[in-house]
Amino acid sequence: MSEQMSTGDPGEPTMAELLREEALPQELRRGDIVPGQIMEIDQDGILVSIGYKSEGMVPAREMRTLTPHPSAHYSIGDTINVYVMDVTGPEGQAQLSIDRVRALSAWLTLEEAERNDTFVTGKVTGHNRGGMVVDLSGLQGFIPLSQVAIATGTDPEAALAARLGEEVSLKIVEVNRKRNRVVLTERGALREQREGLKDQLLSTLQEGDVRHGRVSGLSNFGAFVDIGGADGLVHISELSWSPVSNVADVLEVGQEVDVQVLRIDRDNRRIALSLRRLTPTPWQAAMERMHVGQLVTGTITNFADFGAFARVEDGIEGLIHISELTEAHIRHPREVVNIGDTMTLQIVSLDPERHRLGLSLRRVEETKTPTEHHDPVEYHSFLDFGRDSGLAQ
Repeated sequence: MSEQMSTGDPGEPTMAELLREEALPQELRRGDIVPGQIMEIDQDGILVSIGYKSEGMVPAREMRTLTPHPSAHYSIGDTINVYVMDVTGPEGQAQLSIDRVRALSAWLTLEEAERNDTFVTGKVTGHNRGGMVVDLSGLQGFIPLSQVAIATGTDPEAALAARLGEEVSLKIVEVNRKRNRVVLTERGALREQREGLKDQLLSTLQEGDVRHGRVSGLSNFGAFVDIGGADGLVHISELSWSPVSNVADVLEVGQEVDVQVLRIDRDNRRIALSLRRLTPTPWQAAMERMHVGQLVTGTITNFADFGAFARVEDGIEGLIHISELTEAHIRHPREVVNIGDTMTLQIVSLDPERHRLGLSLRRVEETKTPTEHHDPVEYHSFLDFGRDSGLAQ
């Protein structure tokens, strides 16, 4: 069929004319978002063909979000969407904007993220005393200082300056397009992410597991260790087999450690950890050196009505039963010794499995007079009583 075929009416357009008419461009209007093909990229801007032999220019001021340079984002021949700012610019070309298209897209993305309570990603572009400024695909957002994740004890100014250019995961606090206002939280995002990781960890963690972690905080009662998405507590009593008076003497924030899982409270989402359980107990090492009859040096640490406790090594204390302090009859151990006294003692009983040590001062001071013998059952009952009373380790 010929393209020039008509219905016979001389005034009626031909098929070719109808097709050409259909192909004529629609009227370009300010505010339109139209597709275009990149023809040229230089320092002045991007030349874009918007169809039908019509070209428009995206000036440098309308593509500031394309950092560090537009060529890092686009190449000649790429198809992009542009916003029509002016149909006929100073040189007769349409004035176009990439920033405004990106901003509109960003608003829609942020509003959707707010509705669905999902995460968004931003790039840190600056900071001030009040917080941190981020780029959100062409939109500027603000993270108040209270919502920025800054390590305790860190100088805020230095911490913010060090994060320039960093990609951060965020949650929406407020999105208001009319007021051109976007407020975000990094702390909230991290908290939610950690809760998710903690759920996963709690579902697989078992008591007795050994995990590698990083010290995330210190307190008077212990240290918190991040073991991969959740913080567990190493109580001060689980830091070392030796007494610890200051947690900071053993650990510091940021230090990497191996810890053993002691207890898991899944209902309250708590994890108890231990540092000392991964090291030999003082008793294990001491049993290779100690034996009944051996003389050792001990320091008096505590009293009970039935005797005195003495520390012979770090982590190892023994009981000097009141009958093993002196030959004389006494009512209380303080009649013979004082807390802090250091003296030579003799080991009279040793129970490594129960971590119990019986000591004697009297036998060291005896001459060749035969040593008085104490009924072992009665003696150990005193040891048990002292141990169960919590007066010795």
